[in-house]
Amino acid sequence: MAALATDSYLLTARSVRTLTRQPAYLAISLVQPVIWLLLFGSLFRSVVHIPGFPAGTTYLEYITPGVIAMTALFSSGWAGTAYIDDMNLGVMDRLLSSPVRRGALVIGSLAYQALTTVIQTLIVFGIAFAAGARFPGDAAGIAITTLAAVLIAVIIASLSDAIALLVRQQEALIGISQFIVLPLQFLSGAIMAVALAPGWVQHVARYNPVDWAVVASRSALSADPQWGAILPRLGWLALLALVMAWLATRAFRSYQRSA
Repeated sequence: MAALATDSYLLTARSVRTLTRQPAYLAISLVQPVIWLLLFGSLFRSVVHIPGFPAGTTYLEYITPGVIAMTALFSSGWAGTAYIDDMNLGVMDRLLSSPVRRGALVIGSLAYQALTTVIQTLIVFGIAFAAGARFPGDAAGIAITTLAAVLIAVIIASLSDAIALLVRQQEALIGISQFIVLPLQFLSGAIMAVALAPGWVQHVARYNPVDWAVVASRSALSADPQWGAILPRLGWLALLALVMAWLATRAFRSYQRSA
């Protein structure tokens, strides 16, 4: 266990050093969320008057948890590119022939994604506050929203890592990731109330982890958090994150067999 913790720490630190050397990546990853937040928040502010739309909130406040979830979703979808870079440079084969635990390779990747997601989430909240959004849930709501975003990032990053180990091509990884993350985004309540969507979308959203994260976040940020809706969704997200991390670790076997 001590070896796993040490290996995980060193691999996480390696990824963090890469980020500190290329901070522009973090800034670039926030361009799209800022556009969604400010542009959509302004263009669609009147939709709150549509019958069936949740009352007592502005559209900017409504969309902020959705933008945070989408930011985690899209950023983590690229997680596997780091594995492919290591494969192309021969680093992955050297790591796998060393005593480094396979689990540590996954934990290092996921810890880096989690840290990145926390930073992105706090920046998006800061922009939303500057634009006039206010959240009665205060610090507790922000903490739960951040946790939900981290869990989404871990789920999708695990999937991205597993796909990278299976396909070993950046183009294929990007194509598959986009095929997965776009439906997850639009078949949820990230940018529009699910109650206003067609019946089949409402049905799919019940099983969509992005919708779980968004619903839990919005409830936590409200003046009257519904813990009966928040805690089960966070629990399902945590369980799915563990399952996906385990699958990503198992994918190393397939990579080694085909290497």
